Amino acid sequence: MNLPELGAFLRTRRDRIRPADVGLPQGPRRRVPGLRREEVAQLAGLSVDYYTELERGSAKNGVQPSTQTLVALARALRLNGDERDHLFHLAERLVPSSAHAPSAHAQPALLGLLDRLSNTPARVITDLHETLAQNDLALALLGRSPALRGPAASLVYRWFTDSRAREIYPPEDHPQHSRVFVADLRAAAARRGRNTEVTEMIAVLRRRSDEFAVLWDTHDVAVRRMDHKRIVHPVLGVIELDCYSLLSEDGRQRLLWFTAPPGSRGAEQLELLSVAGAQDPYVAEDTAAPGSLPATSSA
Repeated sequence: MNLPELGAFLRTRRDRIRPADVGLPQGPRRRVPGLRREEVAQLAGLSVDYYTELERGSAKNGVQPSTQTLVALARALRLNGDERDHLFHLAERLVPSSAHAPSAHAQPALLGLLDRLSNTPARVITDLHETLAQNDLALALLGRSPALRGPAASLVYRWFTDSRAREIYPPEDHPQHSRVFVADLRAAAARRGRNTEVTEMIAVLRRRSDEFAVLWDTHDVAVRRMDHKRIVHPVLGVIELDCYSLLSEDGRQRLLWFTAPPGSRGAEQLELLSVAGAQDPYVAEDTAAPGSLPATSSA
């Protein structure tokens, strides 16, 4: 492991990020143009001492960053794909598969916007509906996305293969969601071209779900940009919200945010969520969240 080079790389990436880029105040006494070490540590969920050792590039304390640590640092430092891969190479860790790279890390521009949306539920997802990041209000509204790999990481896949994925919406709304999911997936499949991740998922869904197969054969296509949703919340009941999407330039990722008209019941319920704070209302002790699958499940 090239610890001195790794430390130097982290320092230069930290120096180029302005506090405003990650939603932090500039402050009157900031002596460096970039982020402070403690700010990077906070963004990455690391201790300040541990991150400091990484930057120093010293092996005396046996610093060996894990894959999870590198992923967190790549996100905190807003690294692009090449920079992320370089970080993994310096740490002598296996670089995430290129086939899944677009799904592994939220794009910096979308993350920057997500950081600024503190008063409305928002999350960044891929065009296969894999959740990459979300803010505290999204966690309070939608719960934590299951930490799954492969096709099961996609909400579209789970929607047609596990009934628990549908519990967050009223049963009478399920047919509409199914149609929208399939039309959006067809647009994503065409955009990605001969992408094995998508073609394999579609093949499995056709085998496992008659509903999906019928809808897929309609050839309906529509990119999901705006929806009116009714979400079944375990504490607040049914919440009616408008969901908007902002797509990245390549269409592979999108920022979703949820709003309600001022003075509406939905707006009041969102206010209650903000007061309650960041917590997953769908998970109790020894229970699984709606839409989650056991960690050992596979396609």
